[in-house]
Amino acid sequence: MLERVKAALPALPPAEQRVAKLLLADARSFASLPVSELADRSHVSKPTVVRFCRSVGYDGLADFKLKLAGSVNEGVPFVHRAVDEDDKPGDIIVKVVDNAVAALLHYRNDAASHAFERAIEALADSARHNKRIEFYGVGNSGIVAQDAQHKFFRLGVNTVATSDGHVQLMSATMLQPGDCAVIISNSGRSRDLLDAADIARKKGATIIIITASASPLAQLALGPNQILLAVDHPEDFDRYSPMVSRLLHLIAVDILTTGVALKLGQHLRPVLQEIKKNLRAKRYAG
Repeated sequence: MLERVKAALPALPPAEQRVAKLLLADARSFASLPVSELADRSHVSKPTVVRFCRSVGYDGLADFKLKLAGSVNEGVPFVHRAVDEDDKPGDIIVKVVDNAVAALLHYRNDAASHAFERAIEALADSARHNKRIEFYGVGNSGIVAQDAQHKFFRLGVNTVATSDGHVQLMSATMLQPGDCAVIISNSGRSRDLLDAADIARKKGATIIIITASASPLAQLALGPNQILLAVDHPEDFDRYSPMVSRLLHLIAVDILTTGVALKLGQHLRPVLQEIKKNLRAKRYAG
């Protein structure tokens, strides 16, 4: 959470920067002080404190302080413990599991609920009107895109996943208003994904971007039909396969899938029951 604020600090207006610096100086006190005290200490107005919370991806001051309190009181500091060449299997187990657990707990506190709310509503609306939902990713993120397509396919949604840059550009070109493009990237710097996101935006589709908050790809999610689901982590993706980021991206996809399933409600239940029936019949045939 504090890492996100640090990354966003240069882009904030001067008054909101003062609020951010107060937070970074003493996060624990920030979580407990009333808005009037926060405004006085930052030398800003009370509405500026609320605007700061929204600028960094939260619903408002109450949502921000709730997540912040959970973060500073968690007792699980995220110190990424890189695997070393001389580590024994027992060391590898502890480091890999600890990194994953700590990352998930921090993401629980960092995830912006209002951004997920917008994304879920957009995806559910596309599903209701039989519009297209496209999942784009390359490399490791391409596998996450395939997982997302599999989950949404089971909801009876018109969706595909593509990991080829040329196909992504062609697919994005055919998008229309009401369609959704979900773009997944660990680094947020893939040229193919940047181009696909830009084309989808120009075609009027809603773009939902799952990536690091300070990346070039995240900067494309600033308009009314663009939604950023920020996933930040300290993993060195140049040295090892991005393990933690993959888990966080899969969690983000699971949140979206669950939210859309709940939105579709009664309409979805007969489809899932029929799928289960047909799979059961195939499993026991012969």
